[in-house]
Amino acid sequence: VAKLRSSWGVLLGLMVLIYGSHAPLITLTKVDGRVPFNPSSCVVMIELAKLLISLVTLVLTGGASALRAPLHLVLVAPYAVPAVLYALNNNLVVLMQAYMDPSSYQVLSNLKIASTALLYSVCLGKRLRPVQWLALGLLMGAGVCHSYSSLDLGELEGDEAEEGPRLHITAWGLLLVLVYCLISGLAAVYTERVLKSQKLPLSLQNIYLYVFGVAINGLSSFSSVASEKSFLEGYSGVVWIIIAGQAANGLLMSVVLKHGSGITRLFVISCSIVLLKFFVFEFFPSFFSAFFLSAF
Repeated sequence: VAKLRSSWGVLLGLMVLIYGSHAPLITLTKVDGRVPFNPSSCVVMIELAKLLISLVTLVLTGGASALRAPLHLVLVAPYAVPAVLYALNNNLVVLMQAYMDPSSYQVLSNLKIASTALLYSVCLGKRLRPVQWLALGLLMGAGVCHSYSSLDLGELEGDEAEEGPRLHITAWGLLLVLVYCLISGLAAVYTERVLKSQKLPLSLQNIYLYVFGVAINGLSSFSSVASEKSFLEGYSGVVWIIIAGQAANGLLMSVVLKHGSGITRLFVISCSIVLLKFFVFEFFPSFFSAFFLSAF
């Protein structure tokens, strides 16, 4: 038991470090305030890296025979759903910018914590204890406060400084945010359900999952005419570190969803925010931060 807890501690700690380092690494890649590479191509490379690592893992663990077995559509088709949902959300993020300012999106996107918890409880039949609901409420509140305090509001002068920051969102924007949060929670819950419902090696399940991820994101990337950058243009050593880190994080997340729960993912993300502030901004967690991070 002690060894198992130690392994989970190392796994979750590694995920927190990867999540916490993601934003600073992206900042390091910027040239004149802009990201020099094509973000959609980076997503494809991350999915491809996860697919290749899953293939190697399956071979090294003696499961290569599973690749030669006949494919059953009933087993493979469910893995296309998460890829479609995540691709849909990526396009929703772009669409929402026409109906709200980026600051509103940054604040309201924290509602996906609530949507994930509700779908987790309803779809998976997992009843959360009152203290867990309280912890999730504090987590969402902390996320909103963190997002709002981190907004780049610029320098306000005169009357604007007295009125405070102005956030703008239309009715369509609010509807799209709610749809975005619902899809985000549904993708996480659905992936967990599929991984746990099939008694297949996790590496094989990851292969099915990432084949669809590479295909759908690849089509989205190559069909995009808005980007002026070529597929690998602007890639540097830091970009490859980001790809490696996010690929590792995705594989570790599949372990959490297979053997743990999607709720753990929410707290890993929150821990990464606290860790980032602790090291970069010399932030010390408050009593409430410590509470919602330890409530589970």
